[in-house]
Amino acid sequence: MKVLVTGAAGFIGSTTAELLLSKGNEVVALDSLVTGRIENVPPGATFVEGDCADVDLVRSLGRFDACVHFAANIEAGESMMHPEDFFSNNVAASFRLLDALIKSGVERFVFSSSAAVYGSQIEMPIDESRPTQPQSPYGQSKLMVEDGLRWLVSTGRLRAASMRYFNAAGGTLAHPERHNPESHLIPIALDVADGRRDYLEIFGDDYPTPDGTCIRDYIHVSDLAEAHVLAITALENHHELVLNLGSGVGYSNRQVVETIKKVTQRDFEIRYTQRRPGDPAEAVASNGRAREFLGWQPQQSDIEIIVADAWAAHQSSG
Repeated sequence: MKVLVTGAAGFIGSTTAELLLSKGNEVVALDSLVTGRIENVPPGATFVEGDCADVDLVRSLGRFDACVHFAANIEAGESMMHPEDFFSNNVAASFRLLDALIKSGVERFVFSSSAAVYGSQIEMPIDESRPTQPQSPYGQSKLMVEDGLRWLVSTGRLRAASMRYFNAAGGTLAHPERHNPESHLIPIALDVADGRRDYLEIFGDDYPTPDGTCIRDYIHVSDLAEAHVLAITALENHHELVLNLGSGVGYSNRQVVETIKKVTQRDFEIRYTQRRPGDPAEAVASNGRAREFLGWQPQQSDIEIIVADAWAAHQSSG
């Protein structure tokens, strides 16, 4: 099978590209390298530097059996300050990509969506039947692409899976979690534990949660990659899938930090500051549909495994 992976120099895209290659697939890795890292692209993939919104470029790459689309702006906080960038890069670019793919005869499309489409929810865990009510332009941009995919599926133009994942984390020795700029809790905390930063800043300690800090569902990047590969196959039998990808267990920021201190055996300074706009108090996934439709079983998403793998990858990255 020949698969186009956009955003393949990023954290999740590169891990998924590597898994696809290990299963005998041909992979074309497309990335603009604006935020991606060329060293992330796995050996064996055909790397193309470019923008997924470049219709002529995408069509020049030939026909694919499937596309897994990761390329996007990903920071909810940044989206509150620059919403226009998110609607341009996440929405408009996605539909230009889809236009090129459909005209080239691609039938299966796996979309990297987000739990941000749900906004704030009171009852946990969150399943796919919940109303969508994004509280950031980032979440809205993901939902807009999902809505467009639904129309494309309904007209018979495409088969599509929208993967609403919660907090990607962990890492492998070949693919540590590195973003530019970095805003994710675990890699920042590991930087502090390793002496690369002076202290860890946590946004908000007055949320309506047991310890006042946000609660999140962390899912190992390797488990995420496995779900995306399974979704390509599942689209042979399903025209449309909308699936949560999470462990089903929530951890507060304080709990994650304590786990990091335990795994690294290092203490460090924590400073609490104001909440970030757009951050819900709690987000925990119900992953029953992904288990049912994909036969997916998260294997590495215990928080101690996630942190231990992230720490090993962090140290290997220098």
